Amino acid sequence: MKAAVLEGIEKMTVREVETPRAEPGGLVLRVRACTICGSDIRIFHYGSPRVMFPQVVGHEVSGEVVEVGEGLAGFEVGDRIATAGDVACGECEFCKRGIGNCCPINYAIGYQFPGGFAEYLPINSLTVRHGAVNPIPDSLGWDEAALAEPLACCINGLETSHFQAGESIVVIGAGPIGLMLAQLAKSFGATKVLIVQRSRGRLEMARRFGADAVISSQDEDPAERVREETGGEGADIVLTACGSPEAQEQAMEMVRFRGRVNLFGGLPKGTRKIEVDSNLLHYKEAYLHGCHGAIPRQHRAALALLASGHIRAKELITHRFPLDDILPAFQAAESRAGLKAVVNP
Repeated sequence: MKAAVLEGIEKMTVREVETPRAEPGGLVLRVRACTICGSDIRIFHYGSPRVMFPQVVGHEVSGEVVEVGEGLAGFEVGDRIATAGDVACGECEFCKRGIGNCCPINYAIGYQFPGGFAEYLPINSLTVRHGAVNPIPDSLGWDEAALAEPLACCINGLETSHFQAGESIVVIGAGPIGLMLAQLAKSFGATKVLIVQRSRGRLEMARRFGADAVISSQDEDPAERVREETGGEGADIVLTACGSPEAQEQAMEMVRFRGRVNLFGGLPKGTRKIEVDSNLLHYKEAYLHGCHGAIPRQHRAALALLASGHIRAKELITHRFPLDDILPAFQAAESRAGLKAVVNP
């Protein structure tokens, strides 16, 4: 089969590798779509302690079951499946509590386990037992179904922020994740959703996804504008959906008393550490936290939301590439010229 193999830092080649076979209790998928995540780009440029070269990366996957391993019930050849990214070890305290995304080992498809930038993807028995493979609703196409993985992370972001219907939300960053968070908040009952973005091109895209207001951080003071839009109080929840230390610092100025700031987006390697004005948190009695990944329940919910039409998935996908064009696909995703790039092996 063909696979895009990451041989080392910034060295990815499409070549023939051995076609996988299903292990007992596992599956093999014919990959139909694998969308490119910001973490894939970070691995390409900087590597990851969880990725040993050579490896096939890519964790936002949809595909068709072509082989079912011995002893596995509940799956058949021809089933349409989407994968969650995180896989629980099943043994640690966090996994036993149902929060396997916080597992210290932190197994994941496209990290320790082979990923989706290949014609075929082996799904091991641990991943199947964990519930990280879920059926795709009939109304969803391959490309949209692959977005269930990042959408599940967005669901986790709102859940860890203790979002309640009737609250106001600011999303900093109008990339695919930011626009998913904004749509998700609206569908869950947010009274006002504001999007803050530096680049004007992305702001124009954000206007089409139902934000109550879009704010250019280049042209105005975003914290002041957020206060204007929220009656002088600030937002109940501020999520940073970008890898910017400035955004994380500004978020604390935008949140209201007893509000929550979620550092949703991680910072790239080599980025400066943020400066926290602790008095802002102290006197506002505000909460600062982060989130990472998702759990199987959230992935199943994401597939259902995509099928319902509450998330405009088709409009989020602006670039499509064959596997042979994996490097141009990564360049398109990194350029931010559009929104989501998908590889169709």
